[in-house]
Amino acid sequence: MRILVTNDDGIHAPGLETLERIARSISDDVWIVAPAEENSGAGHSLSLADPIRYRKLADKRFEVAGTPTDCVVMAARKILPGDPDLVLSGVNRGQNIADDVTYSGTIAAAMEGTQLGFKSIALSQVTGIHGNGFSYEVAEHHGPAIVKKLIKLSFGPGILMNVNFPDCRPDEVQGVEVTRQGKRDVNLLTVDERVDMRGNNYYWLGFKRERGNPPVGTDLWAAFNRRISVTPLHMNLTQTEAMDAVRAVLDT
Repeated sequence: MRILVTNDDGIHAPGLETLERIARSISDDVWIVAPAEENSGAGHSLSLADPIRYRKLADKRFEVAGTPTDCVVMAARKILPGDPDLVLSGVNRGQNIADDVTYSGTIAAAMEGTQLGFKSIALSQVTGIHGNGFSYEVAEHHGPAIVKKLIKLSFGPGILMNVNFPDCRPDEVQGVEVTRQGKRDVNLLTVDERVDMRGNNYYWLGFKRERGNPPVGTDLWAAFNRRISVTPLHMNLTQTEAMDAVRAVLDT
C-alpha cells in the first residue's frame, strides 16, 4: 500500500512525524509531501497566481512551497511514481471540529485527495479543552488502530474521514464516537488588537477557550468527553432539503 502523508503545519512539524509513524505501522511505502511553511487556516486554497516549487529533502520526503492542496496535487501528478492508495493528513496541532473544517488546511488536503479519487483521512490532536498541556500521545497510541479499521471501509465517492483525538492521557480515552459536524458559538471568535513599536495597530484572530454545552453526537461533544471523534465528511455541499423552497420562491 502506497501512503501519502501531508499536513498544514509544515514539513518540520512534530505532528507530521507522529503521522509518519502511524503510516509506517501500516506500510513500508510511505511518501512525505508537505508544505515548506505552516499553512494553518489555508482552507482548500490552490496556488494559481504563483509558481509552485518543490525540493527533495530525503528519500520519499519532499517539501512544497505551496498550500496543503498544492502538496496533494504535486504528489499525485508529479512526485509519486504512481497513485497513492491512501492519503493521510495531519496530525494537526489543535482540533479540526465544528466550523474548523471550513478553514482547515489539514481537512483541505484530505478533501483534495478525495477529489482526486484517493481514500483520505484527516487526523487532528485536540488541545486546550481539558488543560492537560499538549502532546501527540493519544494520536500516536490510538491512531494506528483507528486508521487500520477505517481503510477496510469503502468510503464511497466524495467522502473523507475526519478524526480528532481528545486532549487527555491515552488511558483516559473513553472510546470512539462516530459523530456529525458540530456548530461553534460565533461569539468565541475574537479580534485581538495590539500596537507595535511604531504605534501602528495590528491584529490577531483567535477563538476563546470556552467549553460550551454541545449536543450529544457532535464532534464537539466527543472532544469534551474524552472520546475519539470520527466524522464522515462529504465534498458535495448541496442542501437538498432547501431546493424545493428555492424553486418555489424563484417560480421554477
